[in-house]
Amino acid sequence: MKRVNSNPRPGWKAFAESVGFNFHTFDGEPYWDETAYYQFSLQQIEQDLEAPTEELHQMALDLVDDIVSDEQKLQQLAIPPQFWDAVVASWRAKEPHLYGRMDFSYNGSAPAKLLELNYDTPTSLYETGFFQWVWLEDQLMRGELPQGADQFNSLQDKLQQAFGELNLPQPFYFASVTESIEDKGTVDYLMDIALQAGLNCRYIQLEQLGDIDGQLVDLDGFSIQGLFKLYPWEFMLQEEFAGTILTSQTQFIEPLWKCLLSNKGILPLLWQKYQGHPNLLPAFFDDGSALQNGWLRKPLLSREGANIQLLTADGLALQQDGPYNDSGYIRQQLAPLPKFGDNYTLIGSWVVGDSAAGICIREDNSLITKDSSRFIPHIILD
Repeated sequence: MKRVNSNPRPGWKAFAESVGFNFHTFDGEPYWDETAYYQFSLQQIEQDLEAPTEELHQMALDLVDDIVSDEQKLQQLAIPPQFWDAVVASWRAKEPHLYGRMDFSYNGSAPAKLLELNYDTPTSLYETGFFQWVWLEDQLMRGELPQGADQFNSLQDKLQQAFGELNLPQPFYFASVTESIEDKGTVDYLMDIALQAGLNCRYIQLEQLGDIDGQLVDLDGFSIQGLFKLYPWEFMLQEEFAGTILTSQTQFIEPLWKCLLSNKGILPLLWQKYQGHPNLLPAFFDDGSALQNGWLRKPLLSREGANIQLLTADGLALQQDGPYNDSGYIRQQLAPLPKFGDNYTLIGSWVVGDSAAGICIREDNSLITKDSSRFIPHIILD
């Protein structure tokens, strides 16, 4: 694993905007960054990332059975009690799931360490599945990459296959919050893939969802039988229409049981069940006790690095502010992100259905990866 400087493609920003990638820059700072790429060997990808991703995914699914059978665990995850039965019913009905992303600390030699599961509303899909693949093809054609370079990236193909196999109700709706350009871009990408898979798709702003007689409906009062919502379950359960979730016949992607796996509390529960696993870090529900050799303190319900506190083994303390301060916390042993030059590097590993589907890389000048952290493409080359 190494970081290699690279020449950006001429006119890439104009191309990005022509294909709907309108969030390639945030507040004047690059989000998509092709001034460098990361290079992996095939063995690093297959043995150190792909295989552990699928194993950890299965371990997480196996853990759901334990959680839905134990009210104490549902309490530990801060699931609102009025939704316990619905969460359990969602799991026991085997409601299908689509995708998720694991975040790893990995330096190319030691085992990848699981930092968290993003299993409800993970973004960076478009950048991973489409834009970095186009970057690879363009740079190979321009001679900027060595011939034979490949990429661990079957994300778009696996998503299209999944949409074709899930037997979803139609028309199938896709929703995101109105003000987020990134969320809309992600939903547009998923909807385009679903259309290619043969689904009849419609977009609706999340704020336009309605309720008639306990059923979720669109602006025309038409019952929504199937909905992909790029909006966290923990937010959905706090909305005015949350009660509709209990009465609606809507099939949700992701299903309600996914709220158990997108919760940071899954990390201590995984450690309890699989203590000592080489890809897991010691993690505990926070009781104020510090961990030796550095730690992170994370809210059960937080996203994009918000509200994280971090203490390194040599005493460096970092804290990221944010809005997620109304739930419990966990404490996880620190596995510092590897540093390449001035860049701390995080690897996101995608799962579609139950299969590993590729990686994305984010880097920052801080040990805490945030929504503003840069996206860097990658290649496989032996």
